[in-house]
This record gives sequence, structure tokens and C-alpha cells, in this order.
Amino acid sequence: MLNCDTLIQLPNNEKYNILIVEDTEFINNSILKTLARFHYSCEQVFTVAEAIDKVKSKEYDFILLDLNLPDGSGLKLLDKKKHLSKAKIIILTAETDVEQRETLFKNGILDYIVKDKYFNNGVAEINGTIKDLELNKNSSILVIDDSNFIQAHINKILKVRNYNVIPALSAEIGLEKLDSHDINMIILDMELPGIQGLELLRRIRKNRLFCRIPVIILSGTSTPVLIRDSLKAGASDFIQKPFNVEELILKVEIVIHADRQSKAILCKQQVLNDYKDAVDRSSIVSKTNTKGIITFVNDKFCGISGYTREELVGQNHNMVRHPDMPSSIFEEIWKTIQDKKPWFGKIKNKKRDGGYYYVETVINPIVDYDGNIVEYIGIRTDITELENIKAELEKNLNISNKNFSEAYKISQEYQRAIEESNILSRTDTEGKITYVNDKFCEISGYSKEELLGNYHSLIRHPDNSNEIYANLWDTISSGKVWHGQIRNRARGGSTYYVESTIVPIFDDKENITEYLAIRHDVTEIVTLHQEMENTQKEIIHKMGEVGESRSKETGFHVRRVAEYSRILALLAGLSTEKAELLYSASPMHDIGKVAIPDSILKKPGKLNDDEWIVMRSHAKIGYNILKESQRPILKAAAMVSYSHHEKWDGSGYPNAIFGEKIHIYGRITAIADVFDALGSDRCYKKAWDDERIFNLFEEEKGKHFDPKLVHLFLDNRDEFIAIRDKYKDVT
Repeated sequence: MLNCDTLIQLPNNEKYNILIVEDTEFINNSILKTLARFHYSCEQVFTVAEAIDKVKSKEYDFILLDLNLPDGSGLKLLDKKKHLSKAKIIILTAETDVEQRETLFKNGILDYIVKDKYFNNGVAEINGTIKDLELNKNSSILVIDDSNFIQAHINKILKVRNYNVIPALSAEIGLEKLDSHDINMIILDMELPGIQGLELLRRIRKNRLFCRIPVIILSGTSTPVLIRDSLKAGASDFIQKPFNVEELILKVEIVIHADRQSKAILCKQQVLNDYKDAVDRSSIVSKTNTKGIITFVNDKFCGISGYTREELVGQNHNMVRHPDMPSSIFEEIWKTIQDKKPWFGKIKNKKRDGGYYYVETVINPIVDYDGNIVEYIGIRTDITELENIKAELEKNLNISNKNFSEAYKISQEYQRAIEESNILSRTDTEGKITYVNDKFCEISGYSKEELLGNYHSLIRHPDNSNEIYANLWDTISSGKVWHGQIRNRARGGSTYYVESTIVPIFDDKENITEYLAIRHDVTEIVTLHQEMENTQKEIIHKMGEVGESRSKETGFHVRRVAEYSRILALLAGLSTEKAELLYSASPMHDIGKVAIPDSILKKPGKLNDDEWIVMRSHAKIGYNILKESQRPILKAAAMVSYSHHEKWDGSGYPNAIFGEKIHIYGRITAIADVFDALGSDRCYKKAWDDERIFNLFEEEKGKHFDPKLVHLFLDNRDEFIAIRDKYKDVT
């Protein structure tokens, strides 16, 4: 069962106490400076004796311990175990003694940092290690092994990293533990009494409750057949006994990290569904195809119209059209939304029983990644009561003088009703505010004294375009009513959104005397839509990170590829909308790698022909994963995954297409991906220098890559280098 509560908020770094034990003053100060950037509470000592005095008088969470100190080996400090019950030890040394390193890990150190040219990077990585330790408290690892010695050994190693280790000495006990505990990963011995490890693995994969739990195999033998059978049965990785402690730690961390990211994605999806449900509960929603035929209505639509869902779906929206509504309104709606613009306005509809209702309506066209409209979504708010009040107000004020006092009383009541339910303001013909009600003051944060005599520019949001206000003033100054949604900024700097109707008020000579603005607060709905959009993009990015993490590439790789792709798309003349769509979709370019075995994906050497065939299949796998989605971002991601390994001269894969037959998104992402890969360290190569990288693009122009795109890329290389420098990998 998915438990999103375990995705915890990490604590403030200041709660951690760190002791730095290092005799070289320059190195000691350098470590202090690096950790201070992350706001840790650090103390410095330079000898073993000073360190022993410190741990006797105070508890530390972490100790960075140099092995070679002027008054003896740093290992002397490890003898003070009664004072180090809480502290986790990170060794600092210039030595590379493999046996000593393995012994220290067996004895429970947290990490081992060698003082070489990568030392500063190793110190900077401590921050990430500490964050992971906090998250590990919510991760439970089931160890199924019949050896008490192995159980104790693994428990000691993993407890240092804050994992909850649950032992099981047989397959039967392991199945019981799976039923009674929330397990995040399994370490499974192949040689078990009774049910063998491989058979147990197959049973776990067939059980829908446990089938997604990652499993690392432990085995005293590692024949190719056994490794193949284990991976085919669903194992995440394979480790031979006797195992290297660092290898076990690294593989556990990789698997747990991938599992954590997968759960984060599922939780985001759950949140997205909650947002959709919230919209369904709070608004009147319908969807139509491009011909205006209803494909979906929610319960509120059925409730207000009086029709059942079966009566509505498959019909044209004309069935709720009220005869009072002029045809010109619907002509305007279709012209607007077919131009791929949202339409805002008020509509009077007819109920099934012949009655009527009014709705404030927003109709949004939904387009695919090629810019084609695929459907329309209408979101409405019931304003029938308000419209009835306005109609009664107009009717009851148009009466004889003998009933004037009664009419005046009624008008006051109507005014009070409008005041209580709307955000109101009035301005003179120059736009200077002459009146605001309490609700205006409440939402804007300004007092009446601050607003009266001022202009609405006081609450104007700086991100709004001048065109909005130019259109607004052109409309109302010509005597017409303006409808629209406006983003404003409150006194404290917060943003709020209002659905506004601005009405010109005329005197008896038809001259405009003032303007009345009636608003509804729609901040919650707008924020909800923005959150849904951002959540979807974050899910896409996280899924891209999951694909990359399997090959030990960082989340910064997908971030850089996304940034490069957006810039190159804009340079190539794509619209801002298409460039942003590519930015959101490109992180998924290698999502198909989730299906490639680790033995191939992480192989440090050159792949053989059979392995290369498997590796190349990731492009089509990614496409098959995503192609059925109707979401524009996922459809774009499918095309990127499918085409970013095609080459301009037709020698690429999976379809060997050439030239402009390759989708522009694939041609752009190909350049972004290769540029980033060449400039980054990988398990099979070191990063190239810039001159060598740009020479390759010159050589491959018109062969591997679109020559026009390469020309744009090389002419603007400084922009791409700036992005690479901004999002450097932490190594």
C-alpha cells in the first residue's frame, strides 16, 4: 500500500552537530567552510587528544576523522565507543588501502573520503548523505538469509545508515514478515532451507501486494545462468558472497533511491487525482470533442441541468441552449475557441423541465503537441441567484412614484445582497477610485483611505501585459461591458485572481459618468489549475530522473537537456508554447531505459552486438509506454523518446528515417542529449573538453545532426555552456 506520509519534510541542518578532526589547518578550514554553506553546527580539533576530550563532554551526530594525526592514529578515537553511541564516522585519509577500507566499513563507519583531487566534492556530498540518512528512517529492508552471521553482518552495515532491518531466517518467515510489515526492499539469499531463493522470488513477483518491492539477490555462486534466471524472475540486482561491503551499500542505496522516486511519482499522481476531484466537486464541468459533442459531464452538470449523464453524453451542447441566448454569442464562442483561445462569459441555459439557469463560463481548447485541438473543457460557476437579483432590481426600480419608498427599501436590500456577495469598486471616467466595499479592502489588503482617490494600478500585478488594460479601456470607454479574468497583487505582495465585469454607467443623455466593477474571487480555482499543471510537469521530470538514475546519471542531466532543448527550440523559430512543451517533455527522452537490464545499462565496457540490440530497444520501449496518452506533454515525450536517436543521414534507430522526416523535437533533443553526454563523466568514459565536443558537432553536421540546428547551436554555444555551468553534477 502506498503511504505518502513517509515522504517526510527534512529537518533544519542546524540540528546536526559535526566534529572535524583534521591536523592540516588548511584542510580543516576548507571542510568547515564547505559544511557552513549548508548551515551545519561544526567544531574543529587537530589532534586525537582534543577529539577524545570533545566526545567525552558532548554528543556529536557526525565525526569527520583523519586517520593520521600528530599524536597517533585517528582510530584511537573509535576505541571510545561508550562516548560514540550516537556519532556516525566519516574517515578522511590520503591512503587508498583497500583492505583497511573494507575493514572500516565492516566496523560500522558511514563513509570513507580519500584526500585526492576529488576531495572537495566528497566533502560537499556529505550534505546529501545526511539528507538520505533522515529519509532512510522510513525505509524497511527485509533480509531473508538462513545465516545468523550474515544477518548480523548486514544489520550492522545498514543500521549505520538508519535503515530499519527486518531479519528472516527462512522463506516461510520472510513471507510472514511481508504480510506484517511495510517493506521497501528485500535482500534475498539464493540458498535457503525449504523454499529456495529463486522460487521465493517468483512467488513474490506473482503476488500483487508485493510484486513491486525491489529485490537484491545474494548468492554464493554467480553462474551466468543463475544471474540470468534471477534477473528474468524480477531481481533488481545480484551480489556474490562473500560480498564487498561498499558494493552492498551502494546497490542498496541505488535501489532504495529508485523506489523512493517511484513512490514520489505515485503520490504526485494521487495529489493530481485529488485536485481533479476537487474541481469536480466545486465546479460544473463538461468536455466535448471538436464537433461540440459532449464526451463527459460531472455530477454538478447533471444536477443543475436536470439531465442524466446518459442523456447528455453523445449529444450536442445545443440541447441545453436557451432560446433567449442570441446566435451571435455561440458564433463568438466557436470563433474564439477554434482560434485556440479560451472564451469567458455568461450563458443562460435551459433545464430539462423547461426552467433556466445562468453560469459564468470558461471554455478552454485543449491542444496536442502538434498544436491540433483535441477537445474542449468547460468550467462553470452557477450565478443564477445573482442574475435573478439583478433582474428583480431592474424591474422593481422601474415603478411609479407612489411606491418609491417601498422601491427604495427594496433597492437597499438588493444593494446589501450584492455588497455581501461581490467585490465592488467604482471609478470616475479617468479611472480614479471613488468607492470600494469591504470585500475589496479584504482581498486587496488596502484600507478605504488608501484606495479612494487612487487608481487601480495600485493593485496591478507586474506580470500582466499592457494589452489587457488597453483592451479593457477601449471596451468600456466605447460604452461596452468588459468581462475577463485579472491577476492582481495585494498589499503584502501576494497574488489573487478575480473574474471581473466592468460596466459603464450612463446619465440620461447617454454620457458615461462612471464605471462600476463587479468581481468574484477565483484565486482558489486558478491556483488549483496552476498546481495541477505544475504537478503534471513535476511528475514528468521525476519519471525522467527515474529513467536516468538506473544508469547512474543525475537528475541534473535531464534538467540540462530540458534547458538546452528549450533554448534550441526558440532559436529554431518554434513558438514559446512549443518550446515550453519540449522543455517539459524532453526529461523523458530515455524513460525506456527502465526496461534495460543493469548488466547492460551499467556495463563499463563496450557492448557486444546482442547487448547493443537490447540497449537500442529503449527508444521504442519509451514510445510504447507513452504513446497511448492523450496528454500533450506525454504525447510529445513519446515522440522525443522515439526519435532522438535517429540521425539526419538515416543511419540512426529505431526506424532509420532521415532529414526532416525526423520530428523536430527529436532532432533538437538529439543535439541537447549528445552535448550533455559528451561533457559529462560516465561509467564508460571521461568528459570531453569543449574544443573536442564542438569539433565533433562540426564533423557530424549533416550526418548525425540537422545542419541548421547545429549552426544555431554552435553560433550560440555560450548560452549552452552557461546552462551546463549552472547545473553542474555533484561528483
